[in-house]
Amino acid sequence: MVQTRPRFYSFDDYLAYDDGTENVYELFNGELIEVPPESGQNVQIANRLLLIFALLLGIDRVRGHGLELEVRGEPKNRYPDLTVIQPEHIQLLAKRNTIRLTMPPPTLVVEVVSPGELQWERDYIAKRAQYEDLGIPEYWIINPQDQTVLVLAQQGQGFTAVGTFAGNQQLESLQFANLNLTAAQLFVAGAQE
Repeated sequence: MVQTRPRFYSFDDYLAYDDGTENVYELFNGELIEVPPESGQNVQIANRLLLIFALLLGIDRVRGHGLELEVRGEPKNRYPDLTVIQPEHIQLLAKRNTIRLTMPPPTLVVEVVSPGELQWERDYIAKRAQYEDLGIPEYWIINPQDQTVLVLAQQGQGFTAVGTFAGNQQLESLQFANLNLTAAQLFVAGAQE
């Protein structure tokens, strides 16, 4: 028996679909593209940051890779490695962990770059444009290969680089002025937060 792949004509159709698995998909041109699992290193970095923000803001304001963002363009959705949500999102996300275009944007979105040129282009170009379009106030791109953190902030009509931070440089955030974090703390296993 040949199994046909479902085709979705709207984001609402996609949201109503359940294939009975725990798979995570991006919706690209009406078709589901399975999102591969993250590398262990990327998960460790995202987990360190999740713990730091949970201690700073409370666990309910921080979401890991399972949070889905509806975006304009293709694909129609993204799964950031870490998202800091606004207080009103907590109730809005109670039934489904998806921030729709009709909701306010999250406060911060973080992507940890996987190795490879395609992944670099996805995080630095494609996702940047989609997150900028949503009006997300701050976007961090964490690059384990060169051990840097690029902090971008909405200023005027788009993202502006706050800075690229490495080593013992203190990260600067316009959204989290009391954040006490260096780039090195995200990359060193066993680092003290």
